[in-house]
Amino acid sequence: MSQVGAPQGRTWAGSSRSPRSRTLRSVATLTSAVLAVTVLAGCSSDGDADASPAAAQDNAPTARGLVDDGGTLRWAVDALPATFNAFQADADAATSRVAGAVLPALHTLDERGRPRLNPDYLETAEVVETEPRQVVLYKLNQQAVWSDGREIGAADFVAQWRALSGRDTAYWTARNAGYERIEKIEKGRNDLEVRVTFAKPYADWRSLFTPLYPKQVMGSPNSFNDGARTTLKVTAGPFLLGGVDRKTGDLSLTRNPRWWGKPAKLDSLVLRAVPRADREAALAGGKLDLAEIDRSTAERIALALKDADAGRSGAQAAQLHGPGSAITPGKALGSWALAHGADEELAAEVKAARAENKAAAARYAAAQDTLAGYVVRKSLEPAYTQLSLNGESGPLADERVRRAVARAIDRRELAESVLKPLGLPADPPGSHLALAGQAAYADSSDALGDQDTKEARALLADAGWVPGGAQKKPAGTKAGSEAEKKAETEKEAKAAKEADSKQEAASGKRAGQGDTASDDGLYIVGDDKPGELPAAPRIGPGGPETGTRVLAPAPAAARQSAALLARAEALDTGARAAAGPGNAKPDKGVAGAYAPLGSAAPAAVPAAPRALGKDGKALSLRFVLPSGPGSETLRAVGDRIVRMLDAVGIRTEVTKVSDESFFKDHIASGDYDLALYSWPASAFPATDARPIFAKPEPASDGSLLVEQNYSRVGTDRIDQLFDQAAGTLDEEEAGDLIRQADARIWAAAGSIPLYQRPQLVAARQDVVNAGAWGFAAPRYQDIGFKKSETTKGSPSNG
Repeated sequence: MSQVGAPQGRTWAGSSRSPRSRTLRSVATLTSAVLAVTVLAGCSSDGDADASPAAAQDNAPTARGLVDDGGTLRWAVDALPATFNAFQADADAATSRVAGAVLPALHTLDERGRPRLNPDYLETAEVVETEPRQVVLYKLNQQAVWSDGREIGAADFVAQWRALSGRDTAYWTARNAGYERIEKIEKGRNDLEVRVTFAKPYADWRSLFTPLYPKQVMGSPNSFNDGARTTLKVTAGPFLLGGVDRKTGDLSLTRNPRWWGKPAKLDSLVLRAVPRADREAALAGGKLDLAEIDRSTAERIALALKDADAGRSGAQAAQLHGPGSAITPGKALGSWALAHGADEELAAEVKAARAENKAAAARYAAAQDTLAGYVVRKSLEPAYTQLSLNGESGPLADERVRRAVARAIDRRELAESVLKPLGLPADPPGSHLALAGQAAYADSSDALGDQDTKEARALLADAGWVPGGAQKKPAGTKAGSEAEKKAETEKEAKAAKEADSKQEAASGKRAGQGDTASDDGLYIVGDDKPGELPAAPRIGPGGPETGTRVLAPAPAAARQSAALLARAEALDTGARAAAGPGNAKPDKGVAGAYAPLGSAAPAAVPAAPRALGKDGKALSLRFVLPSGPGSETLRAVGDRIVRMLDAVGIRTEVTKVSDESFFKDHIASGDYDLALYSWPASAFPATDARPIFAKPEPASDGSLLVEQNYSRVGTDRIDQLFDQAAGTLDEEEAGDLIRQADARIWAAAGSIPLYQRPQLVAARQDVVNAGAWGFAAPRYQDIGFKKSETTKGSPSNG
């Protein structure tokens, strides 16, 4: 599940509201791909479940006999890979794509994300012993060889284990999960057998040795750290690594003549670096055959196909909805008159403008004709977008405030706003650790609860955030002079009067706004001036409330917390029963405390609180969003969230930052309260998800080690459940432990899954076995171009 390139971080423990982190490793420069993270998609093991993926894959599956032999396919990537070593910190999606085509993958993922043995490299792989140690026996395909002719064997397994075990710090590795559990690796009865013995049980053993690098890469720190960054001299896949042209942004993969499996249909596969913002133009120019795209590009292609189906040429389409299509005959006649008028200077300007309009229309017409040759293939990506709540400090350190934020959010509305216009299923994810269709999936969101404005307001009130709280000084504040008191009273009365009138006006305005976020309580950093914030309602005589501080009963909130944990713990029967009620380790959360018993509180909560405050401070959360192209969907979702929080009295300060600094300078460093970003689902959640939800631990230097838990919210019990799931070889038990962990992650309210990400891929209409794969891994050797009707009878490589 770990995002390639996502740093493991430390943040300083202290009182700073926006602590900075110090990364343990170099942080890769992340573009909007952070928002579309590299996916290791999948789920548990070979066990079959009844559930199906929320959306089927859409990749034009075609029998190999109907696919042409030969040709070059141009496939867009965000950038050329910074390294060819998938185990380095700056490996990215392009690194994974190259590795998938040129290196052994012992287990690949099917359409439901289940790891399946890859017969191109393995005959069998199974646990053959469990006592006194777990032993996995790999029987290799006897034809499997590296491109230099050497057989794939135990020496390659040993070299990769030693490099990734973490024992030799000379290797600059980004992850070693699972490899540190290996005790020894040895050859079996012959050169085709490899025995791997584990020091302690490891459920996710299928995650290891994919990709498998040759011993020439893993055998020394120099070749691992530096050599594999720029080249792979030895490979073992259906393709070979060809040339890299940094100037043109092209990386070529060519058919491997030593490949023992079904030969690649393509002569070559070119990975072309095209940023997301430039892909529509590249497609319109006919420079790509396959590319992931955003919604606007998908809509443009759909329009081109609609024109083609209606028999309209590109030129006719340009007249209908292209540049200058809004020019009326009268305006056109007036423009012609000016272009041929007596004022030569004005005539020259008008002629130049007319020429540019004509050229733009011609470009649009040509683009429409070209785009009509593509089709949009769509599915759901095996990744979800979440709202992250930074619980390290500030208001969100209180779990009641985090839960209030979660209860204020209508997840279904957000999911539908993103997915329904694309014709994709819009059920919000019910799990942090698996997605619909995976064996480990179960909807545990009821451990937190659905959207409920009343409950959100009650939680906030119980935490002390009430209308007028921003004007109230903390108990014990020394009183001022009588003149100051009188001035303050008059000031409050005036503010209350203005607030009442503004509230009435705002209410009338909001009635017709629909889904548009309210500017009430919103300040966007970078705007010329903030929106005017309404004054808080007056507390005391003459105000809408009495002078009594409005709080929900603290005992009720405490009972609610206990109920939430009880719901999560309802799944947690085995371990708890075994431990006994007196031996269970307490579940120590990172932050959040309930008001003491006996706190004064009226029974009712205000029906429609305005901006909230506590001890003289307003409740305002800093909401960080990316500003770059391709992030429009996130910003639109952010606007809706602002509106939802505004409805319960939570103000938001929206900060829009560049894609380059969004993750590195804000998410990883903890410089945010709320943020939207995505995590992939995983075939191995016990291993891959643990660092994302692990409880932050204090380091000896005073910093906070958060690994990849950027919400900084976790508990001891969640960590225990992950460890237990990774250490059991009973797949049913492992799945149950994962579901228990997920229920507790929901209850902690550090991250709120909102929607599964859409996967939109533009493909030339004759490209087959490629597109929106969903959970499944591509079969690179099957990708190609569909035979034309005239060549269907010709022989091919089956």
